[in-house]
Amino acid sequence: MPVKSAILERSREHAEWRRHLHRNPELLYDVVDTAAFIAEKLRSFGCDKVETGIGRTGVVGLIHGRKADGLVIGLRADMDALPIVEETGLDHASTRGGLMHACGHDGHMTMLLAAARALCETRDFDGSVAVIFQPAEEGGAGGKAMVEDGLFERFSISRVFGMHNLPGLPLGEFAMRPGPIMAAVDIFKVTVRGRGGHAALPHGTTDPIVTASAIVQGLQSIVSRNLDPLRSMVVSVTEFHAGYAHNVIPDEAVFSGTVRCLRPELRDYAEERIRALAENIAAAYGAVVDVVWHKGYPPTVNDAAESAFCAAVATNVVGGERVTPDTQPLMAGEDFAYMLEERPGAYVFIGNGDSASLHNARYDFNDEAIAFGASYWVELAETALSARG
Repeated sequence: MPVKSAILERSREHAEWRRHLHRNPELLYDVVDTAAFIAEKLRSFGCDKVETGIGRTGVVGLIHGRKADGLVIGLRADMDALPIVEETGLDHASTRGGLMHACGHDGHMTMLLAAARALCETRDFDGSVAVIFQPAEEGGAGGKAMVEDGLFERFSISRVFGMHNLPGLPLGEFAMRPGPIMAAVDIFKVTVRGRGGHAALPHGTTDPIVTASAIVQGLQSIVSRNLDPLRSMVVSVTEFHAGYAHNVIPDEAVFSGTVRCLRPELRDYAEERIRALAENIAAAYGAVVDVVWHKGYPPTVNDAAESAFCAAVATNVVGGERVTPDTQPLMAGEDFAYMLEERPGAYVFIGNGDSASLHNARYDFNDEAIAFGASYWVELAETALSARG
């Protein structure tokens, strides 16, 4: 089944929704205006139930098919923006200083809203569809909050699906894979304490900058020399702070970074190696070290059967030549992972074309992708809850 003509006919209206959301970005759980906009649209479409405040500020709309009793599937979109100063210069650029939809969540919401309206109009399925609008994907674990607030039990959801735009993937194309598709994300902070003094008399100090630099270098051996090359991991130091004057060796140096991996068991291994390297290198330099570890999102792992199902759905919408069923995983993180830990499902990528990268001040969601994404959601719901047999 090709892109839905009814969705295409409303492309201008859908773009207006998306641009409204883009002009009015909100962070994490503070998506009050966004949630209100979503809830109002869902009620106007005729959703059978609209509930707000799930996982603090999440919104769920329930759409019954021809037979309301039966399976319930969940379709999820994220709502929050990022603390980035927009540099697109577009007419619909953010009106809220320092905030921007730089990851395309405005487009994700619009695709799901467009699908929700179409599903409310046709009801060409048995069972029900829960359209899930989630807060705080960008580091706030809003997916986990909705799960812990009883999302799946309250709506009897048995399968759950997610979608994210991907710059560089051509417009109108889809990509997915069975197994891990996005990485676990953990954060570390290392504080090195030495003994400061005059820069001209280093022999009377224990230099924390030299020590911390040696630890940073040592951490690069975890992936290159400790890990099987076929087991993916990224260790990146992204912040380093020390000192306050050119002629003073400070008492302390602090650096932090992130670890990304696709296998849950590698998370504990990475923490163990970072602690061991930091403590032993610091001891060799006569310094002491403190390592703080924050375990973030788990890996996003697609159910193999559900991934194949999504590939078949996408093929029905755009044709097999525009679907990659075995794409390479990304080492970025995604809190849809918490939902996939609770229910079978899959997460797919939709092409955003030749745009700036995600989390970039010059990024903008491609409005032409809305019809493809909304049609995919409708086809997925009607296929999963088929009333055609």
